[in-house]
Amino acid sequence: MPIVQLSQAQQQTLSAPQDVGLPLSSPPSRIATHDAEPDAGVETGVWECTPGRWRRQIKNAEFCHFIQGRCRFIADSGEVFHIQAGDALYFPAHSEGIWEVDETVRKTYCLLP
Repeated sequence: MPIVQLSQAQQQTLSAPQDVGLPLSSPPSRIATHDAEPDAGVETGVWECTPGRWRRQIKNAEFCHFIQGRCRFIADSGEVFHIQAGDALYFPAHSEGIWEVDETVRKTYCLLP
């Protein structure tokens, strides 16, 4: 797999925004991305989401680093993670729960097969 660089992730141009898949708020949160899937099912990119609540749908393991905003992730186990710019998280495969975005967040991420 080649090296992937996400230059100036905070200013990276993203795709046209679209509604999240399983919204729990109205209006629904909207997401935009810039991604590359270079090889072997590994995806990396920049992701942004507007305020709101929604159910996490990613089944892959994920490592992410937040570069903007504030939010919470409430795992189905009940554990609450308060997240802000500068925080990094690792989600094991099949991690499920609810995202609550207070102010627009932007993160870099890597999804693993």
